[in-house]
Amino acid sequence: MPDCYRSTQTGIRLYLRVTPNAGMDRIEGQENRDDGSAVLRLRVKAVPDKGRANAAVIALLAKKMRLPKRDFTLVAGDTARLKTIDIAGEPDALAALLAPLMA
Repeated sequence: MPDCYRSTQTGIRLYLRVTPNAGMDRIEGQENRDDGSAVLRLRVKAVPDKGRANAAVIALLAKKMRLPKRDFTLVAGDTARLKTIDIAGEPDALAALLAPLMA
């Protein structure tokens, strides 16, 4: 099963599928896509307007991983449901923090 992240020189690149305007903020776990890739599914209450949903995604991930929001950078998918986020830090430590979220 492929993972929804890849190690980089500066941390981890995380691939997401986000549903905005949901009833509550939550992480639903890893999902394998038809093309063979994997994403981490998230739902956020924020509306997809002026970056509110993107900010909510980063806030949710930062809270669940117990990392500062400044360690997260949206690198792709600003207005799309499929997003790519870079997380700064030591890759093995970040992978350990991500593991419970993927279940």
